[in-house]
This record gives sequence, structure tokens and C-alpha cells, in this order.
Amino acid sequence: MTLQKILSGMRKAVEELHLIEDGDRIAVGLSGGKDSIALLTALAAFRRFSPAHFDLSAVTIDLGLGEDYTPLRDYCRELDVPYILEKTDIGDVVFNVRKEKSPCSLCAKMRRGALATVLNRENMNKLALGHHADDLLETLFLSLFYEGRLSTFAPKATMSRSGVTVIRPLILMKEGDVAAFAKDLPQVENPCPVNHHTRREYVKSLIKKINGDIPIAKDRMIAAVTHPERNNLWERETCEEKE
Repeated sequence: MTLQKILSGMRKAVEELHLIEDGDRIAVGLSGGKDSIALLTALAAFRRFSPAHFDLSAVTIDLGLGEDYTPLRDYCRELDVPYILEKTDIGDVVFNVRKEKSPCSLCAKMRRGALATVLNRENMNKLALGHHADDLLETLFLSLFYEGRLSTFAPKATMSRSGVTVIRPLILMKEGDVAAFAKDLPQVENPCPVNHHTRREYVKSLIKKINGDIPIAKDRMIAAVTHPERNNLWERETCEEKE
């Protein structure tokens, strides 16, 4: 997967879903995984020819689990992107203080809140996250199975407390394409104690099995969510997303 193909998919999302506007100050939530590093690389290239002029930074939330983020700092320097490493005690709170049996929801909520705090402090108005089409579908299944509701995230949403706008420029890309593009980019190993043992991993494997039995299933399910005439789940630009 080449940068040009990633840029093509991202540009389509940006233009059709109105994700980036002139004068935006955008921060990429850079976790160190394949999705966020691919997004950062693509946005750094996109700013050179984007019709909307925008500033770009990267913010990493240090969970306090012993990660070494030096490769991310060095890569941001190569891209000429300002880098902020925000240290937190989220890992300790989630795993030692709260002892969460299903920690992902609380961890995500706390990380999102920490990101919003940084963006408000640095006067940035948009947070770009590396979610792709597979994430969109997995979130729908998670909401249905574990919360009993038909819901997933929007490509553009407002965090109600902070006023920060969340955008997802890779939302039309498939995970396999993002992974292929990111394979030679610097990444930081996920130190989470429950990595690969989460509800999302279960749903991911379930979707893979379904698609093995019905090869068009995943494409059809993604289309059911994203096609403007086939759904009412994906409320573009109007969804409220809480920290």
C-alpha cells in the first residue's frame, strides 16, 4: 500500500465529510500503533497540497506503563511536526486503583479526556484519530452485543465538555490497507496488560469468521453503516461525543 493510495482514501473522506477547514489547528492522537502513525504520515503529506491550510501537531498520552516513545518523537522531528508527550497515571488508575475487569472503556475515556485537556491548553481545535472502517464496524457490534443498542462513532463529532472536534480521516480505509502502509513506519509496542484479550479482539475475530463464510459480508456491513441512504446511525457532524 503506497502513500498515494492512503492519501486518496483520506482525501475522499476529508472532502466528502468536511473534516478539515481553513485555519484548523489539528493534533493527531499518536498512540504509537499502526493506525495513528499512518494517519500522522498521511496528514503531514496532505498539508502540502490541501486546499484548506491547517497546522499539524502530534500528542501522545503516556499511560505510565513503561513505554519508550523516543521513536515517535524522532519521527515527528523528521516530519517537521511538533510533538507533545503528556505523562499521566492512567495505567495505575485503571489497573491498580480501580482494578477494572474490562478496562478498555475507562482507559479510552480517560485518554480522550487527557487529549482534550492538552488541545485546550495548546489552543488546538481538532483531534484527529486513526479509526478506520473496521473500527467503525467493530464498534457497532460491541454496542449491539454489550450495550443493547445500535450505535457507532461518527466521522466528525464534538466532545461536549471541551468543545474539541474529533475527526477520523481514515474512516473510509480498511484496516488491512492501513496496516500494509504502516508496516515500515516506527511503532511503539502496546504495553497494555490486556492487549489482544479484549471484547474488541473477540468481535474482530467474529467478523473475520463471518467474512470467511460470506466473503462479501464485511464490505456490505460497512456500506450499511456509511452509505448516506441506507442508515441513520452515522449522523455526520451532529454527533455528540463525551470525554
